[in-house]
Amino acid sequence: MKIAVVILNWNGRKMLERFLPSVTQHTTGEAEVIIADNGSTDDSIAFLKEHYPSLRLILMDKNYGFAEGYNKALSQIEADYYVLLNDDVEVTPGWTEKVVQLMESDPQIAIAQPKLMMYDQRDTFEYAGGAGGFIDSYGYPFCRGRLFSTLEQDHGQYDDPREIFWASGAAMYVKAAVWKEMGGLDGDFFAHMEEIDFCWRCKNKGYKVMYCPEAVVYHVGGGTLPKSSPFKTQLNFRNNLSMLYKNLPDKRRGRVLALRIVLDWVAAMSFLLKGNLGEFRAVFKAHREYRQWKPALKAKRAVLNPHDVSCVYKGKLLLDYHLRGKKHFSQLGI
Repeated sequence: MKIAVVILNWNGRKMLERFLPSVTQHTTGEAEVIIADNGSTDDSIAFLKEHYPSLRLILMDKNYGFAEGYNKALSQIEADYYVLLNDDVEVTPGWTEKVVQLMESDPQIAIAQPKLMMYDQRDTFEYAGGAGGFIDSYGYPFCRGRLFSTLEQDHGQYDDPREIFWASGAAMYVKAAVWKEMGGLDGDFFAHMEEIDFCWRCKNKGYKVMYCPEAVVYHVGGGTLPKSSPFKTQLNFRNNLSMLYKNLPDKRRGRVLALRIVLDWVAAMSFLLKGNLGEFRAVFKAHREYRQWKPALKAKRAVLNPHDVSCVYKGKLLLDYHLRGKKHFSQLGI
């Protein structure tokens, strides 16, 4: 069984120097570490050729973003499992074997993730994945271990392997056959929420997404774009609406999208009142692009047969968190 651990690099020389040693040390057996470079302009390639000459490099002519970058890279790799790994992740012994063992236990498991912890606060769940991703009835993603800005410490409360809605792109395991069947990530997304969309599309096809607590990795996060970035805001708002349009069942799509558009305008006004003019404009740009994408989204939706899937929180996370004081995943009763 061949496992390809693929790190997508873009001007990440410092991250590679810092985190690649743990990846090469703890990736053993049939697993191979591959670096796919998204047209870097720093000295990443020179560093890799000097210090890791045995690693396979896939070089691309420009920055295709996370989604299309991985699509182009994985199309050149033959393996049974792909592991999409960020360049700012420290891994631990057995991190590949334990997840693949779980995935091998059920042919319907297509995707999985390990436990993601913060690199600088190692007892705290990491924002981008925690103990597995979920989504609420209005399309807001969250994690076991993280609701909005509230991060939980790990006390073993989420040490059960279980089905989840989405796996983090920071360390996402995918059966290669399913990746090819689904056509990979939606390259139009560029970055942000593409892994949630991919997991949702897989669930619409009857596959499962799982969380494996026995494997642990530590993630820095925010290595490519800063946490506060108008471009990141634009991507998140545009891609969230696009994901909902593609994947929601017919009976819910119109109502949910109408409400989300209103809530997006509320968020935009909040940015403006706080003096964040760039973030305010980003929401408008996101909605304009979403409207322009509608014909293409309709075509993508036509091949999905969207229906109700597992691990969707039936409640309203915004109200539960801000008005009802539910700050921890365990309070949601999922």
